[in-house]
Amino acid sequence: MKRHGNLWDGMVTFESLHAAYLRARKGKRFLPEVLEFEARRERNLGRLLDELTSGSYHPGPYRSFTIYDPKERVISAAPFRDRVVHHALVAAIEPVFEPTFIHDSYANRKGKGTHAALRRYQAWCRKYPYALVCDIEKFFPSLDHAVLKALLRRKLKDARVLDLCDSIIDAANPQPAVNRWFPGDDLFTPGERRRGLPIGNLTSQFWQNVYLNPLDHFVKEGLGCVAYLRYVDDFVLLAHDKATLGEWREAIIGFLRTLRLAPNARRFGLCRTADGVNWLGFLVSPDDCKVKREKRVFFRRRLRGAWEAARRGLRPFGDVTVMVRSWVAHAAHARSAGLRRHLLTRWPPWLGGGAPRRVSRVAGRFLEQQSQELPLRESEQESS
Repeated sequence: MKRHGNLWDGMVTFESLHAAYLRARKGKRFLPEVLEFEARRERNLGRLLDELTSGSYHPGPYRSFTIYDPKERVISAAPFRDRVVHHALVAAIEPVFEPTFIHDSYANRKGKGTHAALRRYQAWCRKYPYALVCDIEKFFPSLDHAVLKALLRRKLKDARVLDLCDSIIDAANPQPAVNRWFPGDDLFTPGERRRGLPIGNLTSQFWQNVYLNPLDHFVKEGLGCVAYLRYVDDFVLLAHDKATLGEWREAIIGFLRTLRLAPNARRFGLCRTADGVNWLGFLVSPDDCKVKREKRVFFRRRLRGAWEAARRGLRPFGDVTVMVRSWVAHAAHARSAGLRRHLLTRWPPWLGGGAPRRVSRVAGRFLEQQSQELPLRESEQESS
């Protein structure tokens, strides 16, 4: 297997760090820590360059908070200067790993994403009557540091790049405890091995693809499954009969042990594609695709919370508009014309007490735009 070196010199330059800074601030330009960094941009980037060059760079402490999306997750935000380094690192090593990823891995990759995975699954469920829907239990808290470092060393040989990867991995803040034993472990092994990557890091999002890439190749090449796709730790295999999927299920459970991962027993089962499958927040069948009820309820609660924050002056009303636009565009990938009309026409009553005129006018204009698109998208969904 070819290993790549000579990456450091191209990564650790002022131009590379400045480009990474521009990517890191995208969509976050007016946050206080970003504004503070930008006020002394050249000095801060120069300091980062000096620390990386001299080997004195060390990641800073994380700021953690809990979200419910809808299940509980601990999100960890690195200091902005560290996020600049993350972007520079991923830009340097992504071209090395990207050619090794399978086509049907859809998370955190250019030209992929949730909606591409949704379309791919629906196309396949029209051809195959059975699906094996899989999920990994406590995925990010379970990622084993030693396994990840070994996988990185399969493709990288630049010592300074590997040292930087190791420092970011080792600096991961404590994650929810996962005590699990695998073949060959003794009583103390779970306490001796470091596990867990913070959700929210660009590096964590990229490294999850590196970590599960062996699983992807095992399913596609080892098991010979043609209809396989994965989005982070959610993956699906499709086949013409249950027996084949049952054999594949046991083989996958065994392979996950080699990565020190375990299946989520509640989301690791066989089903008929005609009955509809919960996939990435949608209920998908060969001829239909709907937004799951839980996702609709969760968004309504989130919208109420955003409105209350805007009403109190804690965030601009424009953020509420952006939130609605984003969710409506997301829901448009399913059969949701009535749902979107309901959301836009009932928007102010949902938020309690009515919306200010500027928000109502935005909703009205957006509804007029959507009225031209909704019938088209509905017919597209039916024809597909």
